[in-house]
Amino acid sequence: MADFPGKVNTQTSPVETQRRLEIPSYVDVNFIKSIPGILLLLEIFFGLLTWALIASTEYTWYPAYGWVMFVSVSLWLLSIILFVILLLGLEKKLPSMPWPLVLLMFYVAATVLYISAFLTDAISVPGPGYSQHGHLGASAFFAILVTLLYAASSFFAYLGWKGDGQNAAGTTVPV
Repeated sequence: MADFPGKVNTQTSPVETQRRLEIPSYVDVNFIKSIPGILLLLEIFFGLLTWALIASTEYTWYPAYGWVMFVSVSLWLLSIILFVILLLGLEKKLPSMPWPLVLLMFYVAATVLYISAFLTDAISVPGPGYSQHGHLGASAFFAILVTLLYAASSFFAYLGWKGDGQNAAGTTVPV
């Protein structure tokens, strides 16, 4: 018992430095945290659900679902491309392009297209006797949800366009 303190090793091993995921400087993290960024992520997610639910059925029996698939898949892909552009800050590398106006036109067009896709989807849902009635009904629900998300994005794009000084007369003439 007398030699107990001498047998205890009190040295600590060097602590390994924790590796943190470093986000490259060209990624705009603030965009993901903003309301337009969150809305765009939700549009991508629920847009995927819309077309995946339709694609999991025998939708070719109903020609109207061709339009819904076209709109949902096209806007899903375009939204992904837009998300990458905004996340990487590529819009800042093209200052000659009026990005606030481009975003406003994209979101308004997407809203109008998704309204037509939702109406087509909702009207074309077959009766309860159809085995995949639930999938097509759920796709109509997600289609209206995506429509509302695109409408909200249109509103924020409008605010961004109006606040960007697009009216040259208001900025050059003293009031």
